[in-house]
Amino acid sequence: MQVAVVTFDGFNELDSFIASALINRCRKDGLEAFITTPTPVVTSMNGVEVSGQRPMEFIPEADVVLIGSGVKTRDVIADDRLLAMLPLDPARQLIGSQCSGALVLARLGLLGGMPVCADITSRPFVEEFGVTVLDAPFHAEGNIASAGGCLASQYLAAWVMTRTLGEDAARASIGYAAPVGEQQETVERVMSAVRSGEPALR
Repeated sequence: MQVAVVTFDGFNELDSFIASALINRCRKDGLEAFITTPTPVVTSMNGVEVSGQRPMEFIPEADVVLIGSGVKTRDVIADDRLLAMLPLDPARQLIGSQCSGALVLARLGLLGGMPVCADITSRPFVEEFGVTVLDAPFHAEGNIASAGGCLASQYLAAWVMTRTLGEDAARASIGYAAPVGEQQETVERVMSAVRSGEPALR
């Protein structure tokens, strides 16, 4: 199973790298994440240049697509050429957004009446699409999920791992990355957030 972590110019390093690193802890189980970019090299909001692992043409074959955030997301949703590179299909793909990535899901018309999570800065722009933004770090309905706040990317990653490999895989990955001495409480907090944010699991 393959995960496209869509990463545009101006991206937030925490959003793309935390999700991809946690998911890649499951590579041995057949789940692998790739930084997926519209150009061979993208530059983060802090000036870090990163070479994409996959081009946008990879998206249709990915089992999971996570839309990362950044300082140029409003430019992305105004660019029809970039949006055409995102042929997302929630009928067969798990689709997630991180922070301002919710703008992309809204612009593509994928949300319907579904509320989302987004960061504080992006919230008013998401609401301009008539989308309800929750005061919560994670929310999922069916095959679509959203996370709000950079460190909520761990919840998005845990959701992906749980939906594809099962809760044990998510617990193992989060536990490995958790601060020493805080593994158990971190795992329980993350898994609780995922369960609380997905109505079907309550």
